[in-house]
Amino acid sequence: MSDTKDTPKTITRRDFIKNTTVLAAGAALMGMVPPAVRNAAWAAGSDAPEKPDLKIGFIPLTDCASVIVAATKGFDKKYGIKITPSKEASWAGTRDKLIYGEIDAAHVLYGLVYGVQLGIGGPQKDMAVLMTLNNNGQAITLSSQLREKGVTDGVTLAKLIKSQSREYTFAQTFPTGTHAMWLYYWLAANGINPVQEVKTIVVPPPQMVANMRVGNMDGFCVGEPWNARAIADKIGFTATTTQDIWKDHPEKVLGTTSEFVQKYPNTARALIMAVLDAAKYIDTMSNRAEVAGIIADKSYVNAPVDVIEGRMLGKYDNGLGKQWQDANYMKFYNDGAASFPYLSDGMWFLTQHKRWGLLKTHPDYLAVAKKVNQLDLYKQAAVQLKVPLPKGDMRSSVLHDGVKWDGTNPSAYADKFIYHG
Repeated sequence: MSDTKDTPKTITRRDFIKNTTVLAAGAALMGMVPPAVRNAAWAAGSDAPEKPDLKIGFIPLTDCASVIVAATKGFDKKYGIKITPSKEASWAGTRDKLIYGEIDAAHVLYGLVYGVQLGIGGPQKDMAVLMTLNNNGQAITLSSQLREKGVTDGVTLAKLIKSQSREYTFAQTFPTGTHAMWLYYWLAANGINPVQEVKTIVVPPPQMVANMRVGNMDGFCVGEPWNARAIADKIGFTATTTQDIWKDHPEKVLGTTSEFVQKYPNTARALIMAVLDAAKYIDTMSNRAEVAGIIADKSYVNAPVDVIEGRMLGKYDNGLGKQWQDANYMKFYNDGAASFPYLSDGMWFLTQHKRWGLLKTHPDYLAVAKKVNQLDLYKQAAVQLKVPLPKGDMRSSVLHDGVKWDGTNPSAYADKFIYHG
């Protein structure tokens, strides 16, 4: 894939018209773009961002990298915007700042955006997903105390819970978020009802390791580098990675409000383009050591470079003596496959919200996804940057329990599982 180390340059309207003309010749590519997108002009007849200065929220996690790189490597300036990263303390705080306009957009949990859209993760607000920021790269960490009792995976954890009765506590990062859904799905697939048989608590990502160190939980699900940090500090081990639960699963998104997109469509498009360029840069593996050094800074993730870099490069150590090179490491671009905001990805989180009782009735899954995921804006940005587009807006996956998800019958999918909230 392309290396974007060249000095960024500003794309003018003349460049845009020239590039669009060239792209129009590629019938195969343009055939994948809806007519409305092909024919669309920039809002108000100008491609200039309506709001050039943007405050973008992030949580200290490895997968905030594309937002940080867009700001620090100058990809934002290339598209006429300036990104100021805003370090947030928690996902709840990020949610509130988005809702009330204190930040313009954020590196945010996919399920948080959908929860707010339906009013189940805080106040209801119409939301927007501009693009997916990454696939893979989260994990479930269990405590060293569980290991001492013979626990090494989900099967042995279930055996212990059923044989030694006590209150087992597991942490996730937000009630409707991705980590909660990975944790619940994994526990249930291993025969543990996450609602009835264990206790779950909410802990912000950077506080996971400290809370496990003092015994506040038996395990947690969180993004990197905090799983690797638990191993480095010898207080826990990796029971599973989330890519082993669902290969190339959706994770964080570039989220904002529907109001922002409607008011600043050119700005939203420019933001997508800047972050896409950053994602390409990060997915050039020779750049990853540099990126790990950038985000390790105390202004961003505030963790040792080696703790961040290892799993960014796919070098895994589970803390139990197993080491491997994981082909399904955290991906930010993956030739466009990791960036595309598939409708089925957003719909999956809604099925899990229904499964665990966060939604009392089935929503119109597809209608919600079409409203939230800004496919037209993304496709406009992708065509401009010659980013490959998929053949369709849905994708099919088989999760680790053998259950297929393709978005075709979400209500039946949500209802088919044994364990529910």
